[in-house]
Amino acid sequence: MRLARRFSLLATTLCTVLPSFAVAETTETTTTHRKISHERSGHVTGKSSAQSTAAPTVSAGHKKDTTKALYASDVETVNVSTGTHSTNRKARQSTSPVTVVSAATLRRSGQVNLADSLVRTYASINVQAMAADSAALTSSIQMRGLNPNEVLVLVDGKRRHSTANIVADAGPQFGSTGVDLNMIPANAIDHIEVLEDGAAAMYGSDAIAGVVNIITKKEDHGLHMSAQTGANAYNGDGWQYQLNADGGLKLGPDGYIHISGQITHTDHYVVKTKDHRLLGSWPDGATTTGYYNGLVPNAMNVPLDSNKIMSTPEETRENLAIDFGKKITDGIDFYGLITYAHRYGEAYENYRIPTIAPSYYPYGFSPLETIREDDYAATIGLKGDNFFGFDWDLSTTYGADETKIGNKNTANTGMLSSDCSLDPTSASYSSLGCGWTPTTVRAETYRLAQWTNNLDFRRHFNIAQKVPMLLAFGGEHRLETYDLTAGNAASYILGGTQGYAGIGPQSAGSWSRDIWAAYVDGDFHPLKNWDLDFAGRFEHYTDVGNTENGKVSTRYDVTRRIGLRGTISTGFRAPTLPEQHYSAMNVDPNGASGLLPVDSEAARTLGASKLKPERSVSASGGIVVEPVNGLHVEADVYQINLRDRIVGGGTVKGASAISAIEQLGYLLPSNGLIADNVSAYFMTNGASTRTQGLDIKADYTFRFRKAGTLALSVAIDLNRTRLHHNAMDANGNSLLNAQNIAYITTAYPRSKIILNAFYHYQNWDFNVRETRYGETTSMLTYYDWQNQNTPCAGGGNLAYSNVCFNQFKNTPRWMTDIEIGYRFNKNWHMAVGVNNIANVRPRMVAQINNSRGAQPYDQFSLQVPITGAYYYGRLNADF
Repeated sequence: MRLARRFSLLATTLCTVLPSFAVAETTETTTTHRKISHERSGHVTGKSSAQSTAAPTVSAGHKKDTTKALYASDVETVNVSTGTHSTNRKARQSTSPVTVVSAATLRRSGQVNLADSLVRTYASINVQAMAADSAALTSSIQMRGLNPNEVLVLVDGKRRHSTANIVADAGPQFGSTGVDLNMIPANAIDHIEVLEDGAAAMYGSDAIAGVVNIITKKEDHGLHMSAQTGANAYNGDGWQYQLNADGGLKLGPDGYIHISGQITHTDHYVVKTKDHRLLGSWPDGATTTGYYNGLVPNAMNVPLDSNKIMSTPEETRENLAIDFGKKITDGIDFYGLITYAHRYGEAYENYRIPTIAPSYYPYGFSPLETIREDDYAATIGLKGDNFFGFDWDLSTTYGADETKIGNKNTANTGMLSSDCSLDPTSASYSSLGCGWTPTTVRAETYRLAQWTNNLDFRRHFNIAQKVPMLLAFGGEHRLETYDLTAGNAASYILGGTQGYAGIGPQSAGSWSRDIWAAYVDGDFHPLKNWDLDFAGRFEHYTDVGNTENGKVSTRYDVTRRIGLRGTISTGFRAPTLPEQHYSAMNVDPNGASGLLPVDSEAARTLGASKLKPERSVSASGGIVVEPVNGLHVEADVYQINLRDRIVGGGTVKGASAISAIEQLGYLLPSNGLIADNVSAYFMTNGASTRTQGLDIKADYTFRFRKAGTLALSVAIDLNRTRLHHNAMDANGNSLLNAQNIAYITTAYPRSKIILNAFYHYQNWDFNVRETRYGETTSMLTYYDWQNQNTPCAGGGNLAYSNVCFNQFKNTPRWMTDIEIGYRFNKNWHMAVGVNNIANVRPRMVAQINNSRGAQPYDQFSLQVPITGAYYYGRLNADF
C-alpha cells in the first residue's frame, strides 16, 4: 500500500508540475558534452540509482594524451560513481539524473573560484549576491532553491566536512555551514558528478536537494600549469589572479601519486555609492538627520563614497591536494587523498562617521572583518575484490575547518565612553580599563571537525539464474565535534567592537555527537531494459535520535533512443552542531542583531524549542531521448516536500529584543542606538515547504570535416518553492514573517537558462555562453530614509518595521560570457575572455530600502552577481 501511495504521488507530481511550468519563464542550462579532457569537454548528463561507496580504482594512472584529447573528434560518455554501486554505469545509463561537469568546462567559466565556476556553468546551482558579515568570507552554493545545508558534497565518494563559519545573519542561507568548495584546489579536479535527486537513503543526512561528488585527478604522469589574471575594467578594481600546478608520478609499476597546488588572490570589488549620512540633506522624517556632514560645526569634508559595505572581500588562498594509490597484493589496493587550504580574507563593514570615535578616527573609519582559516582532510583506505565473492572497501576520513574571525580598523566605543567604569560592581565595568581601545581584536574562533569510518560490500548475483542483481550493504560511524572559543575581551565587553562584536564566554563551549548508520541496496534487472533499485538506510544520532529512510528508483529503456525513469524517496537532515549551539551579536552604527542559541533561556523566553531533524519526501520522473545520433535530450520533473525546515524565526525588535540580548549577557552600546533597529532571533523548525521544478538538458555536436566542430548545449532549470506551514512559537506567534518567508521561497530564481556554444577549428577555440536568470522577489526593510512617522498597517511605524515590508522584484536578466583560445603547440594554450560583457548589474532598490545609501542592490537575491563585467587572460602549459 505504501509503495502504491508513493507511485500515486509521483503520478500526481508529473500531472501537477509539468503543466504549471509549461507557462513559466523560459530558462537555460549547462553544457552537456561527453568527453573529459583539457579545454575540450563539457557535461555528461544521465541518471543514477544508488550509493557511491567505491573508492577510486588504483592503477598506474590515466594514460591520456592531452593533445589528442583536445582535438579528438569523437566523444564518449563517462563512467559515474555517484548514486550507484555499479562500476561501469555511464552517466546517460543511470537511473536518477546525473550530470558530469568536466575540468575544462569549469576552466572556461573564467572564474578563479570553484563555487563561482559551478554557478556559471550549472543551471541548478546558484549563490547569494553578497552574504553579510562573516558569511561574506565563505562561499556556499544552493541547489534547487534549498539551503546550502541541504546539499551533500563528496570527494571521491567520501563525505566532505563542512565549514565552521556559520551564516548568522537572516537571509536565504541563514544557519548554514555548507561545504566551502573553494577550499579544494580546482586544478586537482578531473570532473564533478552532480546527482539531482534526494539521496539520504544512500548517503545519510543533507542529501535532500542533491549530491555534488568531486572526482580528483589520478594521473601518474604529466605536468600541468596555468596562470590567470583579470579585473573589472568598468569599475577599476576587483583584480584577481590564480596560479596552478599539478602533476603525477609513478609509485613503482602499480601505483601513483598526483600532487596539485594552487594560489588564488582576489581584491575588493566595491560598488560605488553615496552614504546618506554624508549628503548634508535628507527627506522629511528620515532617521539619517542629525548625523554628520553639514550639521556638525567645523565638519570636515568626508568623501561621499566612504561606505564600502557592498563589496566583495579581499582574499588570499593557498590550496594543496595529494592523491595516491598503490597495489598491496593481488586483489588489495591502498589509496588515499590529503587536502589542505589556508585562507586570509577581509570584508568591509559599514563606515563609521567621525563622531563615533573621534579620538582614534577623526575622519571616520570602516571596520574590516577578517578571517584566518585552516581547512584540512585526509582519507586512507583499503579495497579488494574477493572477500567471499564480495568487493569491499574500508576507509577512514578525518576533516576539520578551523576559523578565526577578527576585527581590525575598529574600536570599542564602550571603553571610550564616559559611562565606562573601573568599578567591578558597575554595569559599565571594563576589566581592560577606560579611555582607550584596541583597534584589532580576535572576535571568535570556531572549529568544526568530522571523523568518518566506512565499511562497504558489493556483489553481483543472478537470481534463479535469470535476474541479474547487485547487492550492496555497509556501515558508517561518524564523530562530529564543534568548538566555539570566546574572542578577546575587548571584542565583546560594553557592546563590543564596531563592525562585529565578538563572542563572550557565555556563548563559548565544546560539543560532540556520534552517528551510527547501516544501509542496504539492491539493484535488479527483471528485464534486459528494465532497472529497478531499492535502497534503505538507518541512522542513529546520539543527540537527535533515530531516522530510517528509503528510496525506490526505476528506469525502462523503451528503445535504444528512449528511456523513462522515476524515483520516490524519503530523506532527512539532522540539525548541525552549530545550528544547535551557536550564538552571536552583530552591532551596526545605530542598531544590533542578536542570534540566540536555541537551547538558551533567553531564546526560550522568546518561544524557542529544541531543534529536530528536517524530513523530506521527494518524487521525480523523467525521459531521456536521442532522436538522432548525437542529439541528447533529458527532461526531469521533481517535487520535494520538506517539513520542519530549520530557519530563522521568532524575530522580535525593540525592548523585547534588547531584554533578550542582555539576558544572554551582552551589553549594547547606547551611543546612537535606535531601539526599533535592535532585533533578536533564534533557529527553529519553523516551516514546511514544497519545491517543484523541471530540469531540461540537451546537447549536440556538429562536425564540419575540415571546418572544425561546434558543440551546442542548453540547460534549463525551472524552480518554485511555496510555504505550506508557518509554525507558531510557544507564545502563539508566527515564527516566520513576510521577509523570512521570501528568503526561503522567492529569493531563488524562478528560472535559469544557460546556452553554450563551443567551437574548435585548427588551433583556435571559441566559447560563448548566454545565461538568463529568472525573477526573484524580496521583502525589503524600510531603512533610514523612510519617514519615521509613517505608520505600519500591522502596528508601529514603517521605518525598521518587523511586520511591514516593501516587495521588490529583481526582474529577469541576461548575461553574456565570451572566451577565445589559441593553442601554440601541444604544450601551450592561451585564452582571453570577458564574463558579463554588457556589465549587467542587479536592479537597484528604492532609497527608502537602501540602508544608509550604501546597499543599492538586494544582496540576498540569488540572481546576477553584483560584480559586473570581468576581463581576464589565462595561459595553460601541459607537459
